[in-house]
Amino acid sequence: MPIMETLDKFDLAILNELQTNGRLTNAELASRVGLSAAPCWRRVRALEEAGFIIGYRAELNRDKIGLGVLAFVRLDAERNSGNVLRQMEAAIQTIPEIVSCHYISGSGTFELQVVCPDLAEFSRFAREVLINLPNVKDLHTSFSLGEVKSASALPLAHLRR
Repeated sequence: MPIMETLDKFDLAILNELQTNGRLTNAELASRVGLSAAPCWRRVRALEEAGFIIGYRAELNRDKIGLGVLAFVRLDAERNSGNVLRQMEAAIQTIPEIVSCHYISGSGTFELQVVCPDLAEFSRFAREVLINLPNVKDLHTSFSLGEVKSASALPLAHLRR
């Protein structure tokens, strides 16, 4: 069944509200989306079971917890074969400082977002951890000089068409 047939206006409203505030009680959520509590709860459970909602978490202020450096690191792989890339992926997944990793097109193999307390710690991390990942040929780093927008909420307007 196509996605357009699986989500109605109430489902979309629920998704929008929960992206904005995942701590809403079921009663608050139901009130905001125009449903009574029981049908709202059933819809939330159905959205979870169908995989539309994959989890709930607190969003932390990285500056407040001492992670002032955000680096974007492009890793170039020595070889782009299946087993070697899977080894790289497995190693990357175990490193907490790497908060995001994308397999990319164009120049490079992976684009990482890395957080560290300061530049000295990032330098140590790059020299001791990143460059020693399996199959790394080279790495290129850019640093965030200031955050303009950081949103974890996904746009849903295209589903309303």
